[in-house]
Amino acid sequence: MSNTRVGFALTGSFCTFQAVFSVIRTLKDLGYEITPILSYNSALEDTRFYPSETVWKTLEDITGVHPLSTLPEVEPIGPKKLLDAYIIAPMTGASMGKMAHGIFDTPALLGAKSHLRNGRPVLVAPSTNDGLSTAAENIGKILAMRNVYIVPFGQDDPVKKPRSLVADFSKIPEALAAALAGAQMQPILLGSLKNEGK
Repeated sequence: MSNTRVGFALTGSFCTFQAVFSVIRTLKDLGYEITPILSYNSALEDTRFYPSETVWKTLEDITGVHPLSTLPEVEPIGPKKLLDAYIIAPMTGASMGKMAHGIFDTPALLGAKSHLRNGRPVLVAPSTNDGLSTAAENIGKILAMRNVYIVPFGQDDPVKKPRSLVADFSKIPEALAAALAGAQMQPILLGSLKNEGK
């Protein structure tokens, strides 16, 4: 995995960013070269979890790379074969809906589309309150896409939010290794997960 180049894109499930930052640190420690990428909302929105400035600084501090946040910045990923793998974590219901229907109008999604032209793996980690309702169809479509893999996920709070799904972000390193080998990590469906802050 030394010198394996990974794009790591964040979309707007802000409550999961702390867990995602931890995973990026782990991947960096494992020897992956990480290029952070931000969707428009992730790049610009100040939230109760993080000001946008903190998101940018944290990613740059961990990776040593200034995050990509515009369409022109991510478009060369495919043509120049800049990455070996591409991760979207967290991936919101909105982003899954766009990807499932061929809409790649944010930096996080266009980066994935550009990367997929090379037949290289894209790994997605769902985080959506509508996973067992309106987003369920889109999860199914994404699972059927060639060279797209999914981080195992489960219900994060079945009692209070019975339709909500979230990936087990701690499984990203293992799921990434599997995706790089052309395999989907199993099992995909997990039991109940309790994700603080969601």
